[in-house]
Amino acid sequence: MWYAMQVVSGREGQTVVMMERILSREILEGCLIPMRRLKKKYNGKWQEVTEKLFPGYVFLISEKPQLLYDELKKIPALTKLLGSCEEYFTPLSKDDVRFLQKLQDMRDTQKAGRQLCSMKKGPDQPGTEEVGLSQVIVGENRQIRIISGPLKNLEGQIQKINLHKRIAVVKAEFMGNQSFIHLGIEIVEEGM
Repeated sequence: MWYAMQVVSGREGQTVVMMERILSREILEGCLIPMRRLKKKYNGKWQEVTEKLFPGYVFLISEKPQLLYDELKKIPALTKLLGSCEEYFTPLSKDDVRFLQKLQDMRDTQKAGRQLCSMKKGPDQPGTEEVGLSQVIVGENRQIRIISGPLKNLEGQIQKINLHKRIAVVKAEFMGNQSFIHLGIEIVEEGM
């Protein structure tokens, strides 16, 4: 099962490192800091950058929620467990997990859970998983066609595409709220 933990924004990576030191793999199967790739223009040139998709959140995977809950009390960076009361906390809904998997193209939850803490670790972002850029073609009359990437699966949820900023705004029900999530696009072909 997947859980969401709120932490101090900017300290997500340090929290993951601390959890990996304190918690055993039998209790915490995986942890994830979702990141997104974007294009930003610096000095007239487009650069790829990586930003947190949900700043201030770390997602956890565990089949032992009571043990996880008890052990997480030892983590000083923890702000709160979402859906928690004094005795327990609730997992993300199946729809929320599917949404994260769709964004990150992780089809096998168990496999993803075992690998997430060791995937794409760098000195700055341990336990991260990236949501890549979606490639789009801009045709005549500014018609946009998504040819690949995470937006390919979310076409019905796209509220707006800002070609100037290379961002698509996706409206999604996530963790019990309507959320507007900004994802990066890359223009691979532009019509006249």
